[in-house]
Amino acid sequence: MSGVHSSNRYIKFMIYMIVVVLINMAGITLFFRLDMTENRIYSISETSRAVVATLSEPLTINVFFTRNLPAPHNNTERYLHDLLEEYGNYANRYFNYRFYDVSVESGDTSPDAKQNQELARNYGVFPVQIQAVEKDEVKFQKAYMGLVLIHGDMIERIPTITGTDGLEYRLTTAIQKLNNKVSALLSLEEKIKIRLVLSSSLEEVAPLMNLNNLGGIPGKVENAVAVLNDKAYGKLDYSFLDPSRDPGSSADLKKYKIMTLQWPAMVEKNIEAGSGSIGLVMLYEDKIVSIPLLRVIRIPIIGTQYELTDMERIEEIIDGHIESLIDINEDIGVLADFGSVPVAPSPPPNMGVPQDPNSATTFHALISQNYTVKSIALKEELIPDSLNCLVIPGPKEKLSDYELFQIDQFLMKGKNLALFLDAFNEVNPQNQQGLRLMNQQGPVFIPVDSGLEKLLAHYGVRMSPSIVLDESCYKQQMPQQFGGGEQPIYFAPMIKNKNITDDFEFMRNIKGLVAVKTSPLALVDERLSANNIKSTRLLASSEKSWEMKGRINLNPMFLQPPAEKDEMQSFPIAYLLEGEFSSYFEGKPIPEKEQTAAETDATGAGEQPEGEGEKDQPGVDSRIEGSQAFIAKGKPGKILLVSSTEMIKDNVLDSNGRSPNDMLVMNLVDYLNNREGMAVMRSKEQRFNPLDDVGAGLRTFVKSFNIVGLPLVVVVFGLIVMFRRHARKRRIQAMFQ
Repeated sequence: MSGVHSSNRYIKFMIYMIVVVLINMAGITLFFRLDMTENRIYSISETSRAVVATLSEPLTINVFFTRNLPAPHNNTERYLHDLLEEYGNYANRYFNYRFYDVSVESGDTSPDAKQNQELARNYGVFPVQIQAVEKDEVKFQKAYMGLVLIHGDMIERIPTITGTDGLEYRLTTAIQKLNNKVSALLSLEEKIKIRLVLSSSLEEVAPLMNLNNLGGIPGKVENAVAVLNDKAYGKLDYSFLDPSRDPGSSADLKKYKIMTLQWPAMVEKNIEAGSGSIGLVMLYEDKIVSIPLLRVIRIPIIGTQYELTDMERIEEIIDGHIESLIDINEDIGVLADFGSVPVAPSPPPNMGVPQDPNSATTFHALISQNYTVKSIALKEELIPDSLNCLVIPGPKEKLSDYELFQIDQFLMKGKNLALFLDAFNEVNPQNQQGLRLMNQQGPVFIPVDSGLEKLLAHYGVRMSPSIVLDESCYKQQMPQQFGGGEQPIYFAPMIKNKNITDDFEFMRNIKGLVAVKTSPLALVDERLSANNIKSTRLLASSEKSWEMKGRINLNPMFLQPPAEKDEMQSFPIAYLLEGEFSSYFEGKPIPEKEQTAAETDATGAGEQPEGEGEKDQPGVDSRIEGSQAFIAKGKPGKILLVSSTEMIKDNVLDSNGRSPNDMLVMNLVDYLNNREGMAVMRSKEQRFNPLDDVGAGLRTFVKSFNIVGLPLVVVVFGLIVMFRRHARKRRIQAMFQ
């Protein structure tokens, strides 16, 4: 019997071992993670999973991160490990990543670490200085914290990773850009032309400008283009142009906007009067990009200084401009005339162009990360059908019915409109600053009549000619010479969480933002019901808001809340309309483009010899008539209306793109371009999560309860426990007595 019992134990042991092995194998093959955070910030989004799961060529991520960094940088490294591992779980066989040891501690740097440092520098990742606290001492050390993405022959860099905020978004957009770039390069029908313009005549005067390495520019540019050409599948065509030896190229220099220097005769240095040009030009089809290679810096007292572009970065500079030439990002249109807010890149500081305080250069920079911005001059051209979205940034001039018809029909095609409009045009007086202070004369607010108002009212929303003021507003710190304290800026409402919609997932983590110079919006219910249009109130002011009508004066010194609280209410300031809109021009004559005076002169519509005015153009039969296509009922489209252009101006948006205002604008643009997944991923991390506003009575109760109530609860609980123990003792004594 003992032998049988012993064999049974061995059989059970073997079965248990097999079960344990099978469980471990199942755990490896059936791996899953459970993210218990509210926004699943430790799990990659569906968009990220789709991007890495559809790679068509090998993607390698080389991470250069110094080990054993102090907090919080060590947490960033750990998060990056987990994030890349998560990418790997959902990626196909083309995804790969590797961490390189690039310790920069002096004295004990291993040969491998030195080699990795050299590799990082070759990829354009350089160390940064960080601060560490050790033994009550503040120390500074250099650390590598960057990565490089290599997809096919293309390279994308994230040279500095100082935190986890938005890291998944940056990685996914970089991978997506590389994917698009490879596809775009392979599909090019002609080569991208790169022309270096450098006059040999500059070599004579270069020493006088402290430009001693001017002669090395052609070789460096040629080498950089050769390296990029290998990565760009041979789609680059390089040539060198010397205007001093080719005088006929002067017309091209003006077209390319190449910098040209001129100098008089210098007899003492045996230099004749002359001129010379320097610059780099990139051309593809009808697109031209000019890259300045020389900066002119004028310093008071010191005088004019000349500085060459860093030729060590010329490869990176050219690579960045290739992306804009081949349009690897989806196009987005922006209305550029009729007095609209300028949405354009910021001019270089050395060009002498003053910065426009009313421009939207930051907005342009933010949306250019994922889109190619197309300026639409509606007076001269039609809206391209290739666009999915048209941004209309507050036109101040009146649009004719012909231009309104173009916008209307664009919407009818199932496209989307993003309108940032002002109810007033703020005009500053032309007198000097001193006179303005003496007369206390501020800006003049003139009501705007652009013609878009009647279109929007037909679609189902109106904007009131007034300004929203709010007690819950931004407060400006006053300087001590003006008494100090805080000055409420009533025309800059602070939009709290409860007045921000959570109907969309990408809006749920935007808990608060600031709005400036907004106007109330109202829905036209009969129009919405007639077309079954869905409306969503995106933003609204607080219940302590009121309107300023008539004569507008936004001087904070003269603004006070109304005495009657009945005048206060919450005002919507942003709406989103979705559905199948009906055309404003249904049942009306189709507008025709009015001929300008210049066009009239060009066609020779003046006096003509008798009989010649009725002659037809060659090849055109006057009997052929045509009518413009008209869409009365549109396909499903979207209209975003925000009642202030300040929401996209530089004084509100931040260049880093991580503030709530930035996220709101970019998320809405993504949603209008059918990229809701990107919007959700961008706002997944919640940086600003304020407490809900409560009344003074509730705040007093919570404070009193924390100070007095909690100790009383502990005392009462202790007394209850003590009485229960005494009762138990008495019961036990009674049992044994």
